[in-house]
Amino acid sequence: MLINPVSHIPIFQQIVDAVQGSVAAGVYKPDEALPSVRTLALELAVNPNTVQRAYQELERQDLIRSRRGQGMFVAKQSAESARTRAEATIRTTFEHGILTARHAGLSASKIRSIFKHAEEADPTSTAERVKP
Repeated sequence: MLINPVSHIPIFQQIVDAVQGSVAAGVYKPDEALPSVRTLALELAVNPNTVQRAYQELERQDLIRSRRGQGMFVAKQSAESARTRAEATIRTTFEHGILTARHAGLSASKIRSIFKHAEEADPTSTAERVKP
């Protein structure tokens, strides 16, 4: 799981996005337990309330379910929903970046060049790499 503490994206949202991506990619399977709030908070070095907020958002989106006394589990039928949400998030992010670039007067070829560079970049160079 990648968390970038200096990103403009709130940490809880980064956790939501990472879990959605993991579910969409099949890293977390339906009915599989997620790390406990405390465990994930320790691994990511964040406040447990931040993880709890992310889990609440994922539960609101019906991607995970709480089982009393057992923790949080990936909901059945969640992979397709997670993929759809991930695609929507990526599309919105790209659209925002392209709009920002156009407002800055960048050409289409320069925007593509920046995208290509970002695509090839090592994500661990700007974020902490933590295994979920």
